[in-house]
Amino acid sequence: MADELDLLRGANPVPSDGPHYGDGPLDHNAERHLDRLLHERPAIARRGPRLLWGLAATGVVAALVSALLFTGQTTAPAIAAPRPLVVRADSTPVSLKTLAERAKADARDGEPELRKGTHVQSWSMGMSEDKPPITLPEERIVRWNADDSHTEIVVATDPRHPGRPVLVEGDGEPRVVDDGHVLSRQTYPPSWSDAPPKSPPPHDAVELSAYLEEAVRAHLSDHSKPLSTSELLDATKILLDHWTLGARESAVLAGLLADAEGLRPVGQVRDRLGRGGQAYVYEMSGARHMLIMDPADGAVLGLETTFTKAEPEYGVKAGDVMSYSAWMR
Repeated sequence: MADELDLLRGANPVPSDGPHYGDGPLDHNAERHLDRLLHERPAIARRGPRLLWGLAATGVVAALVSALLFTGQTTAPAIAAPRPLVVRADSTPVSLKTLAERAKADARDGEPELRKGTHVQSWSMGMSEDKPPITLPEERIVRWNADDSHTEIVVATDPRHPGRPVLVEGDGEPRVVDDGHVLSRQTYPPSWSDAPPKSPPPHDAVELSAYLEEAVRAHLSDHSKPLSTSELLDATKILLDHWTLGARESAVLAGLLADAEGLRPVGQVRDRLGRGGQAYVYEMSGARHMLIMDPADGAVLGLETTFTKAEPEYGVKAGDVMSYSAWMR
């Protein structure tokens, strides 16, 4: 079955060095063509559409999952760990100041508005001293209700490889599940906390800076100093994991990021959801942070952290992706 799938994928005309994806050979159209090719084979039964990405899980996937499970190969990743995003060599970097100005101009009409809740696709590396590191991809949607209760749905999926099985954590050991498998679905009672990041973020630079500092305060070693660039990026992630920013909030955040020391423009990238963005890099001891922002309105699209030096005791090599988050609006 694996050989047959390889032949089908090889029939796709998209070159492996195509410019659309920095870490994979197929663009969205190619993925759809391949998915249709797989589904239209008469020997494969159709199944219902998946909740979040709208792609079906096929009999091929079920067979592969069963093979992995029954042969005891559940500790091997079902998919390759993502490679670091690659900056287009022919692209022109855009300064954060310029992007912040665009965001400010875009925010004049106040649309879109701030929305409580988030929709994020993430890849996170799990490490231990006695096992190879594994990358766990998942999609999370948090929606708030009028009574201040909220629902969180977490799904195992990797949009780079639709329909393929996904590696997840399970009772201390990794296991393989179908693409689109619901890992958790929880509804939480009303919460009226007015502390960041639960309270609405302000759209004033001074107030938002104080808000972000309070949101990340529990992780800070020194509360007397302003946020460092890495702490600001951590606070940005916390903010976007709770809120879908409106135009005004995005503009103020872009202004704060433009003032951050050491965050330099490097050019254009294509993120893991296929979106074009401007990339900004900050390097610190042992890690590189890449911030991806929408070139049109200055909204934050993603944040990638990679290792810049090896950690042999954990099986980590320089260049491995530590974590990646892609926020959707």
